[in-house]
Amino acid sequence: MTATAPRPGASPIRRPFTAAALAAALVSLVFGLVLAGAGPASAHAALTGSDPQDGAVVATAPKEVTLTFSEAIAVGDGSIRVLDPSSKRADTGAEPKDLSDGSTVRYGVELHSGLPDGTYTVAWQAISADSHPISGAFTFSIGAPSETTVALPSDEVGGGPVGTVYGIARYVAYAGFTLLVGGAAFVLGCWPRGASVRPMQRLVVRGWVTLTAATLVMLLLRNPYTGSGKFADAFDLDGLQAVLDTKPGAALVSRLLLLGAAALFIAVLFGTYARREDAVEKKDLTFGLAVGGGVVAAGIAATWAMSEHASTGIQAGIAMPVDVLHLLAVAAWLGGLVSLLVALYRTPDIGSHAVRRFSRVAFGSVLVLAATGIYQSWRQVGTWSALTGTRYGQLLILKVVLIAVLLAVAWFSRRWTGRLTDAAPGEAAEEAADPVETADDVDPARAAQLARQQAVLTATKKKRIRDADPERSGLRRSVLAEAAIAVVLLAVTTVLTSTEPGRTEVEAKGASAAAPAPAAGPVNLSMPFDTGGQNGKGTVRIDIDPGRTGSNELHVWVDGSDGKPMDVPELKVALTLEAQEIGPLPVVPDRLAEGHWSASGVQIPMAGEWKVDVTVRTSDIDQVTIDKNVKIG
Repeated sequence: MTATAPRPGASPIRRPFTAAALAAALVSLVFGLVLAGAGPASAHAALTGSDPQDGAVVATAPKEVTLTFSEAIAVGDGSIRVLDPSSKRADTGAEPKDLSDGSTVRYGVELHSGLPDGTYTVAWQAISADSHPISGAFTFSIGAPSETTVALPSDEVGGGPVGTVYGIARYVAYAGFTLLVGGAAFVLGCWPRGASVRPMQRLVVRGWVTLTAATLVMLLLRNPYTGSGKFADAFDLDGLQAVLDTKPGAALVSRLLLLGAAALFIAVLFGTYARREDAVEKKDLTFGLAVGGGVVAAGIAATWAMSEHASTGIQAGIAMPVDVLHLLAVAAWLGGLVSLLVALYRTPDIGSHAVRRFSRVAFGSVLVLAATGIYQSWRQVGTWSALTGTRYGQLLILKVVLIAVLLAVAWFSRRWTGRLTDAAPGEAAEEAADPVETADDVDPARAAQLARQQAVLTATKKKRIRDADPERSGLRRSVLAEAAIAVVLLAVTTVLTSTEPGRTEVEAKGASAAAPAPAAGPVNLSMPFDTGGQNGKGTVRIDIDPGRTGSNELHVWVDGSDGKPMDVPELKVALTLEAQEIGPLPVVPDRLAEGHWSASGVQIPMAGEWKVDVTVRTSDIDQVTIDKNVKIG
C-alpha cells in the first residue's frame, strides 16, 4: 500500500491523509473478513472423556455422571445438567463435585435413584482457565435407547451478536494498548520534543480512551458472553458480581485501576515533562517516567497474561512473564510505528535523529518478539502436525507470514532512514526571517495575531520543504505500508488469542480417537478349536447383532472338522473389555438345534475392543477356551 508524493502546487496535507484513509479502509475490510471467519471463541479446555461415555448403553442406572477435561475449568450451579427423555432434570441439581486428581481434571453430578430406562442427555457449560466459555452435550442410555424430547440450543456459547461485539472489543483493547504504550514509549525514548506536539498528545490520549472503553465493554458483556448471550444481561448486578469473582473479571478490574495510574502518567508526560526546560531536571524526570510507565505498562500487559492462554497449560510460570514481554515488544514496535507515521504526516519538526532512534528500538523489539514468539509457538502447538493441521497452527503460519512481510517493508524503511537529512540551518534561518508583517507601533492584540500568522506560515513552509524531500516522502510511504500490515497483523493475533491452541486440539482428538469406532454392522467371528480328544477339532462361528452398545442377539454355531453341524456337551461365552476393566460378562446360550446356540438380550454396556472367550467341551475331560478381540460400538 503506497502513497504518492504531492504534486507541485497541491496541498501538502490533504493527499497524505487520503492515502492514510484508504489504507485504514482496506485494513478494516481485511480485519472484518478475518473476524467474520473466526466464529465463536474456541477454548483451551476440551472434553476428553466421560462416564458413561457418549452413546453408551448401561444395564443399570449410574449413581453419577462424570466429565473429564484437558485443562482446568470453572463451574457453577447448572454447569452440568442431566436430562431424561422428557427433558426433566435427572440430576440432583447440586453444584458439580470436583473429582480432580493430580493433572486429571474431572467433575461429576449425582443422579436421582430409580431412573427408568431410556436415553439421557448430558449438557454442560463452563469457563476455561484461559477465560473462554465452552459447552457441549452427549447422550447415554439406560437399558436400551429411546426417543428423547430434549432440545438443546443450536448456538455455541460465546457466539451470536454478544460474542461478535465481545470479539471486537478484544481487538479494540489490543489496539488501544498498542497506541497507549507504543506512543508514550516513542515520545519518551525517541522524540522527547514530541511531548509538546499536539498530534502526539492526541494519539496517546486516544489510545488510553480506547483501551479504557473497550475494557469497560468487556467487563459489562462478560456475563452474557459466558452465559445467556443476551445484551440485557450486561446490566444484571448479580451476574456482574459473579464475573468479579472470576479470574477474567478480576483481570479486567485490575486493568481499569492500572489505567487510572496511566492517566496520571500521561498528565505528567504532556504537562510537567513537556514544559521542563532544564536539561538535568528533564533527564531525571525522564528516568522516573520510564520506570513508572514501564511498571504500569507491564501491569496492564499482565492482565492479559494472567487470564488467557499463558495462564494455563504447560509451564504457566514461565509462559506468563514471557507473554508480558511479548505484548510490550508488540506495543513498542507497532505503537511506535503508528507514532512515527503520525509524526511524519502531521508534524514538520521530527528530525532524523528521532527516526534513527526508533529504528534501533524497533530492531530490539523484533528480537524480543522472535525469542518470545518461538517459545509461545512451541508451547501452544508442540508438533508439526498441529502446526499444519489445526486452525490455531494455520493462523500462526499466517501471522508469521505477515511478520515476514512487515520486516521486508521495514527493511526499505531503514534504507530511507539512512538517507534522511534535516533541514539546513540556512533554510531554517531563511524561513524564520520571512515575517508576515512588521510594524513599530502595533497594539498587543495585533502583535499576537501577527505572531500566530508567522508561526503558521513558518510551519507551512517547513512542511512544504520536508514534503518535497524524496527521502522523507519515501520513508512516509514505507511506514504507511508497515502500519497497514501491522493492523492486519493485530487482527490475526486477536483471533489467535481466542482460538483453541493446536496442542490442546490434537490432544483432544487423540483422546477421542482412543475410543474405538463403532462397528459398521453385525459382528461375525470364526474361531477354530481343538480340545485334544477324539473328534475334538472344529470351528466356532459367532454372530452378534446389531453389534453395538445396548441389547444384542448372540448366535453360536459349532461345525466339526467335516464342516457339518456338531453338538457338544457344553458351550459357554464370556465378554471382557480389558481397557476399562469390565468383565468377564458371562453369556450362557440356549441350544436351538444341532450345532446352533442362541442368547437374547446380551448387554454390551460400552463401546470398545471386547475380548470374546468361548469355552467348548467335547467330552467329560476334553475342553478348550479360545478367544478373539473385536471392536463393538
